[in-house]
Amino acid sequence: MTMPQRTATATAYARPGVPAPRQVGRPMAATMARPIAPAHPAAMPVGRPAVPAPRASVTFLTVAEVASMMRVSKMTVYRLVHAGELAAVRVGRSFRVPERAVQDYLRDAYTDIA
Repeated sequence: MTMPQRTATATAYARPGVPAPRQVGRPMAATMARPIAPAHPAAMPVGRPAVPAPRASVTFLTVAEVASMMRVSKMTVYRLVHAGELAAVRVGRSFRVPERAVQDYLRDAYTDIA
């Protein structure tokens, strides 16, 4: 048994007691009839605008990633962050630590034993 094919016309929805689907938005002709001001972003030429040179990218690590890199617990990383020994950025309810801050901390933490 095959399923009956629906047509895209309004007659397919013309059943008693069932309203036809409403049109969403304005017709395309109404939006194209108005001229666009020259300063409007839509009137700008197509293509990419000149973008300044990108800055050096910063890689942020989670507390768990820092803990695994340093082979310590997450609580130790939280203590370092709260004590100000390890720079971090608060994002919502969590911390993100720049990878460079971890490298600097580890470089400065070396001690000479001999």
